[in-house]
Amino acid sequence: MLEAVNLGLKLPKAEYKPRVRALQQHLHELQRACREAQVGTLVVFEGWDTAGKGSSIRKLTERLEPRAFRLHATRGPRTHELHMPWMWRFWVHLPSWGKIGIFDRSWYGRVLVERVEGITTPEQCERAYATIRGFERMLADDRFEIVKLFLHISKEEQRQRLEQTEADPLTAWMVEKEDWEHHEQYDDYRTAIELTLERTETEWAPWTVVEATDRHWSRVKVLSTIARQMEEGLRRRGVEPPAAPKPKKKGKK
Repeated sequence: MLEAVNLGLKLPKAEYKPRVRALQQHLHELQRACREAQVGTLVVFEGWDTAGKGSSIRKLTERLEPRAFRLHATRGPRTHELHMPWMWRFWVHLPSWGKIGIFDRSWYGRVLVERVEGITTPEQCERAYATIRGFERMLADDRFEIVKLFLHISKEEQRQRLEQTEADPLTAWMVEKEDWEHHEQYDDYRTAIELTLERTETEWAPWTVVEATDRHWSRVKVLSTIARQMEEGLRRRGVEPPAAPKPKKKGKK
């Protein structure tokens, strides 16, 4: 599945900047329209380490109204969360209707990192797939649009990015031992990822694989995918979305 993704796609810098500005403006307008229509949006970012999830989230949120979105960076469960149903810690971070919830990694850790690291068994993962599908279906039936993004890069690209980040004294702290361990497990993670994409691809919560080798291409695809699904969410509820502005080159009005 992932082997068929064209990771060579690129976007020229001259085209990138006006498109990003136009998309950011449109997302701001869509955010306001969704708030008025009480349509919630969940944006789930999954992907390889160093694939650009953080920079994509920064581009997404630069022009959004801060009071109308909520960002949650998912980490391993804390001690008190281990005594709760495993989905509980995501429930409590869901946004209210009309707002945007952004998850930097998510409930998919149950069937990705926990599977590869042996924390969950294949049988537990199968049950988790069903739980996830039901969870997302319930939200989709209750005023939420669900945007699921997987940022994909090759093993070689990941290695180069880890080395570059580690070589810079100002960013070396960002690379930890487990990042290299995960890199060595690339093939195991790819198997888990492909199973997850297959088991949790649904009409109400589809996956979008983002070719993330070229950061310009990746960010534009991320923003345009989110905008398109927000537009569809408004239309499904009888609301015509605001028209998307045309990209303008610098210096032109």
